Amino acid sequence: MVTDAAYAHCQRLARQHYENFPVASRLLPAPMRPHVAAVYAFARIADDFADEGARSDAARLSLLDDWGRRLETAVRGETTDDGSDSAAIFTALGDTVRACRLDVGLLRDLLSAFRQDVTVKRYESWGQLLDYCRRSANPVGRLVLQIGGYRDPALEAASDALCTALQLTNFWQDLERDWAKGRLYVPSAVLRSAGADERDLDRRQLTPEWRRALADVAARTRALFAAGRPVADGVDGRLRWELRATWLAGVRILDRLETAGFDVFEARPAIDSADALPLAWRLVTWRRRP
Repeated sequence: MVTDAAYAHCQRLARQHYENFPVASRLLPAPMRPHVAAVYAFARIADDFADEGARSDAARLSLLDDWGRRLETAVRGETTDDGSDSAAIFTALGDTVRACRLDVGLLRDLLSAFRQDVTVKRYESWGQLLDYCRRSANPVGRLVLQIGGYRDPALEAASDALCTALQLTNFWQDLERDWAKGRLYVPSAVLRSAGADERDLDRRQLTPEWRRALADVAARTRALFAAGRPVADGVDGRLRWELRATWLAGVRILDRLETAGFDVFEARPAIDSADALPLAWRLVTWRRRP
């Protein structure tokens, strides 16, 4: 069937891209995997439009506009299979939206955040950064919950906290990479409070002031991880293990950042094979918290 082939393409795309936190992994319930992969493929390509390749900002925005139009077409069930990779993504996504009764506004929020990546390079306040995460990260968690059949406000709130924490951890982890692209996600207000100077990043120097600023945002991130932990206990079956593994991996990277004094110029912390046993142990000894 055309739809089966479309889902298979999305799953191959999910497996090919490196991510800190796996998508459509074998920890997920098997019926969820194709649908999660469809959402991931839609978001992955749109993110690449905003972030990858030697394109002008105008070209990036044009590609994202077209992606948005194709989303609306897919939602209406009018996707035409022309044999292209992008057609396969929207064939699968349209089927997922209908089968799982997804909130399409969440997919639109993702596109809004990708457009913002093109036009906004700095954030003045923590509130502005959290609003970006509300659209760039939180929709993913809510969509996963909806695919799993969960529509509970308390779970959604915990999921939002976890997704924001994961997004922020990735920002602190990728400070050097983002700076090379002209982006900085540490809020300007935090930098001023710590006395940090952006020019030090050009010199690849993580000064005491920068460490103070990053310690500030890391503490806020850790509080969000704590607020997000209940989502990993509020779902059932294999999804519970997937979310617990995701939470543990995110916290481990944040731990490594703090241990290294946030010096990503020296080494970028990431999950690797050496983490498998420690993370597995923490996963099987996980305890619910009040």
